[in-house]
Amino acid sequence: VIDVNLMGVFNVTQSALKECMLSKKDGVIINISSVWGMAGASCEVAYSASKAGVIGLTKGLAKELAKSNITVNAIAPGAIATDMIYKEYTEEEIKEIENEIPMGRLGTPIEIANLALYLASDNARYITGQVISPNGGMVI
Repeated sequence: VIDVNLMGVFNVTQSALKECMLSKKDGVIINISSVWGMAGASCEVAYSASKAGVIGLTKGLAKELAKSNITVNAIAPGAIATDMIYKEYTEEEIKEIENEIPMGRLGTPIEIANLALYLASDNARYITGQVISPNGGMVI
């Protein structure tokens, strides 16, 4: 889990930086963490640790790369309505999850995609080192 979730992000980022971003002194890096990287999850220690590592990587890289005009941010989604959640949980369990979310529903993949598009746009060029967590108020 740590190799994929943390080292995978580290390795891809290092490659992108070396291949194009550093020489151009321009770029946008958007890492995907998790709400559990911010708050920790019982029975999900390795997952939580790997996603917390992505947050640390994001913040450290943002400081290092700011002078190179490269922004680095992380999206840390909460419960999102994907095939995975529908395969892993029963309808009753999903209702229980929704009841724990102040907004009363799961997020949608398009909501995460729209946030990524915004962070990749010129409108977000002054945003770096941030962890934005679309989670319906589950973790504040």
